[in-house]
Amino acid sequence: MKIQFFGAARTVTGSKHLITTQRGTRILLDCGLFQGINTDDLNQDFRFKASDVDYLLLSHAHIDHCGLIPRLVRQGFTGPIYCTPATADLCQLMLLDSAHIQEKDLERINKRRKKQDRALLELLYETADVERALELLKPVEYGETFWLSRDEVSVVFTDTAHLLGSAAISLTVHETAPNGDPVEKRLFFSGDIGRPHDKILKMPEPFPQADYILCESTYGDKLHEPEVDMSAHLLRIVHETCVVRRGKLIIPAFAVDRTQELVYALDQLENRGELPRLPVYIDSPMAVKATHLMKAHEECFNPEILAYIEKDGDAFAFPNLHYVSDVEESKAINDRDEPCIIISASGMAEAGRIKHHIKNNIEDSRCTILIVGYCGPETLGGALKRGDSQVKIFGETFLVKADVEVMDSFSAHGDYREMLEFLSCQDAGQVKQVFLVHGEYDRQVVFRQKLQSAGFQNVYIPALYESVEL
Repeated sequence: MKIQFFGAARTVTGSKHLITTQRGTRILLDCGLFQGINTDDLNQDFRFKASDVDYLLLSHAHIDHCGLIPRLVRQGFTGPIYCTPATADLCQLMLLDSAHIQEKDLERINKRRKKQDRALLELLYETADVERALELLKPVEYGETFWLSRDEVSVVFTDTAHLLGSAAISLTVHETAPNGDPVEKRLFFSGDIGRPHDKILKMPEPFPQADYILCESTYGDKLHEPEVDMSAHLLRIVHETCVVRRGKLIIPAFAVDRTQELVYALDQLENRGELPRLPVYIDSPMAVKATHLMKAHEECFNPEILAYIEKDGDAFAFPNLHYVSDVEESKAINDRDEPCIIISASGMAEAGRIKHHIKNNIEDSRCTILIVGYCGPETLGGALKRGDSQVKIFGETFLVKADVEVMDSFSAHGDYREMLEFLSCQDAGQVKQVFLVHGEYDRQVVFRQKLQSAGFQNVYIPALYESVEL
């Protein structure tokens, strides 16, 4: 069995790992979009033939894990795509939105490349490709074992609590040893590992014993700061920005999960009578649809929020909360000078309406930009998070005069201690090798040391496009 790393290798985005079994069956784990500056060329060429892939297993619906599926289909993939039911529903929202972004951004990207005397890019995919991809989705429940090819590869999904429907993937591959004896190889792919006390989702589940582990490492060198009272922290930022300075609080947030978690936190403040009377805008058509979708998947919710919903009726609605889909209404928010809270996608501030809100308010010292999750270092959100004094938005340079705050308590990725806790269900002595993926290299080096201290002795950091025999 061979595994090749076609994305998320010594970098965070573009998750793609291709398994080729002894019999020649090709299984792709995720098919994500590379995100950030200077990634356009990476998304054009898979470096493998799409039509040769037999099966696609999808861990979850974030674009850096699913965002190139329509291109895979456009280039000839026709096999089944297995994922959880919630992931299948989310993919319809995420991928259709991504297609609109691809179509809209291509002209701008090629105009820039022409000035740089670089080759022009072709369209990654369009809506028709997304529609064909959605027809290939095969929803499978957590804990249900299914087979990819007869008597060769069995698979089971377990919950990782990272995103609605997010799953880790356990594969058992049946091969033949050189002496003719049957042998099993157990491969585990973590996808993205959530946090053990998510405000909405259930706890991450333990997974079957593995021989080989592909483990994410986004926060491999970091501990999230302990949040003694997350609500109090959020309320302080709201008060200082909107009440004291009379400014706008602008929050880039992924349309799914992070947006709903913020709304839930604000709903709780409102219920306690602590939230100032000011408008709160959820300015994202996808977030509006995602909120309705999340309500349809309460089977993914933890007991605490289910109890809250039973008492409150709705964890995602309160007075002065406005869900905005219309473009003109979105533009009108920027024309208003009144204090308000604006939550908008994307979470890394790389696309969507949030870029316009940041552009229009970043040089206003009354305002605050609140970063509530991981941002790639090359993204606008990453530049703001590390404290850059000036940033580029739509090709223009802006001084960062607004306050920038960070609340890692909203992060959907486990820190290194939480990832080690997630892996503690394994007998480390039985694990032959751990491959670190989905992380920046310097962080992976630190996490490798922590894994070795925890008993996982053979920890490897593969390079992009590297191939390894198992």
